[in-house]
This record gives sequence, C-alpha cells and structure tokens, in this order.
Amino acid sequence: MNSSFVAESAHRVQDQTDHKINDQIRQNTIAELDAIGFDQERIAQRLQQLDKEWDIERAIEANASTLALAGLALGASVDKRWFMLPAVVATFLLQHSIQGWCPPVPILRRLGFRTQREINNERAILLARKGEFQKLETAASDQALAMLN
Repeated sequence: MNSSFVAESAHRVQDQTDHKINDQIRQNTIAELDAIGFDQERIAQRLQQLDKEWDIERAIEANASTLALAGLALGASVDKRWFMLPAVVATFLLQHSIQGWCPPVPILRRLGFRTQREINNERAILLARKGEFQKLETAASDQALAMLN
C-alpha cells in the first residue's frame, strides 16, 4: 500500500489494492494466456474481447455518474437531502483521482475489474505471440531506410 497522500498515477489503483487481489487478477490473466497459448484464432478472439473490456476507471465513472444523477433526480423530486449523494460521489471521485482509492475500488477489483495498464499488458503479450512486434520493427526499419535514401 502506498503511504503518500498523492499516489503515483501509473500504479495508483494497484498500490491501493490488497496484494492478494492484485495477485488473483494477475493469476487470472496468466491462466487466460496459458489457455490461449499461441493459437492465432484464439489470440484474435481474445484481442477483440480486450477491446470491449471495461477497465476499472470506466466502471467507477459509470457507477459515479449513475449515483450522482439518481441523487439529483431524488433531490429534485423526493427530498432535498438526496442532494448530498452527488456531493459524496464527487468527493469519492476526487479521492480516487488523487489516491487511486475510493469505496467502490476494493469491490470492483474483487469482481475482476482491471486497470487499463493491466489490460494493455495482456494485449502486448498477445500481440507479441501473434508476431505483430516483428512487423512493427520491420516497418520501422524499412521507413528508416527510406528516409536515408
């Protein structure tokens, strides 16, 4: 756990997540990669799934906006005390942006929501298995040679 008030941006969610949960997410990713192996069709399918996977930031944004809108609607139609809900949600969003933690984070992490970095790490491994990085290196090399001529 990070002891600083303002967490490093790149790892703030993982730093604020229990190491057992981080390990479980990592093990799930490894198991998925092991099951896929180097099967090109399964790699392509998994890459499509990763393009549709919601990261934890998106889940928090959807959760927060839903609660804030509900609080505004209930405050306007039922009781003004409901206007406190959007204020609390905004406070949690600020806390999450600074520290990488807010009350929904442990729940969402236990449910398997990953950070964009975790998703991109899996994507990079799959692209490497697919041979995409060799294509990029060849294209970059060809482009560099063309620039020299």
